[in-house]
Amino acid sequence: MTTAELLTDAFGRIHGIVHRVVGGLSADELTHRVGGEANSIAWLVWHLTRIQDDHIADVAGTEQAWTADGWAERFGLSFDTGDTGYGHSSADVAEVRVEADLLAGYHDAVHERTVAYVKGLVDADLTRVVDRNWDPPVTLGVRLVSVVSDDLQHAGQAAFVRGLLH
Repeated sequence: MTTAELLTDAFGRIHGIVHRVVGGLSADELTHRVGGEANSIAWLVWHLTRIQDDHIADVAGTEQAWTADGWAERFGLSFDTGDTGYGHSSADVAEVRVEADLLAGYHDAVHERTVAYVKGLVDADLTRVVDRNWDPPVTLGVRLVSVVSDDLQHAGQAAFVRGLLH
């Protein structure tokens, strides 16, 4: 298995979970918050997709799908276009109220961009330093594993909430 195949598989797993989680849910179900304060499915999927979009666009040197393809306008959220959900308050979480098709559509667009990028990677690419703000500096390989890890955790949280609903 090549680096590209491994990363394509990892991001494909996230994509599959997202579709299984949001498929067939209403906006009310997507925004259900366990205990009234926990993160909703809508917020979790929006956030994991924003992180993937932000981080992959950064390492690829491209504009995010969120802004380039008009997703920010379609979602109509009051957040800054660079917002990925990090540090959101309970009120911010509640603001992410969308239909399943919109949420899945944005994730599909980001997944397509991600796969197009990772398909071109080879082992030697993974050692490229992409962020010198950390000690040690972050390599492309570490950044990609971080995105996969974060996304899988949030996708699992969303699946858990869906399981409580059904």
